[in-house]
Amino acid sequence: MKVAVFVKATKSSEAGQMPDEKLLADMGKFNEELVQAGIMKAGEGLKPSSEGVRVRFSGTDRTVTDGPFAETKELVAGFWLWEVSSMQEAIDWVKRCPNPMIEESDIEIRPLYEMEDFAESDPTGQIGDQEDDLREQITMLQSQVQPYLFYGGRCEEALAFYEQAIGATVLMKMRFSDSPDPLPEGMLESGFEEKVMHASFRVGKMTLMASDGCGEATAHQGFRLALSVENESVCDRVFTALAEGGNVDMPLDETFWSPRFGMLTDKFGIGWMVMVPGSES
Repeated sequence: MKVAVFVKATKSSEAGQMPDEKLLADMGKFNEELVQAGIMKAGEGLKPSSEGVRVRFSGTDRTVTDGPFAETKELVAGFWLWEVSSMQEAIDWVKRCPNPMIEESDIEIRPLYEMEDFAESDPTGQIGDQEDDLREQITMLQSQVQPYLFYGGRCEEALAFYEQAIGATVLMKMRFSDSPDPLPEGMLESGFEEKVMHASFRVGKMTLMASDGCGEATAHQGFRLALSVENESVCDRVFTALAEGGNVDMPLDETFWSPRFGMLTDKFGIGWMVMVPGSES
């Protein structure tokens, strides 16, 4: 079952008083325990009601009222969304929570409705199906697509090259010999036991993944990595660095969409488009 767990507001939270270092650390530890137990799905603290508004509905009328709101005991200062096996499990977890306020405080637990609770109002199941579709849309809106590059035995060399050429940061690197599970027999080419099974590296704000693959055969066709930098001189340097040992497919030049744009294929066969973003106008 899912439950919403509300931290009720107090005079100190409505006054905007921030938690001290110890309380912040204690709550962080409690949240970590919730996550590790698979209980916590979301959680946030709320600013005082003085920074909020209320919208009152009366027929077709909508009236907006600025905070603060006087009924402190009815206000919420923060919340969690938990998935638990029972209300008792939620209660047991709340009892372990540090007091979230400097004074006496309350935490309220409320079960969430599930679609089966509305069965009488949805006899055909059509509304339930619509809700499932919406949940899937939300899931996909939060999904990510990341490039995963295979280097046919040259992954470690490529990572070192990108560190030097474009300031990449290698976040992790795991070799086939580090795998906790054995690979299927015959999958890995002989001599690849110490090659990179999986790695991730960051360039600017983007995280990419990489591997040597299971053998030397590899191909990089039908795509390029687009690298945007704000400064033309930096763009020139990065383009030259990436092109070392590779091929310049289109020299850097001004285009109608960018003051500086060029294409190259690096020495590992990865295609790049390097550019300075054009003006939004």
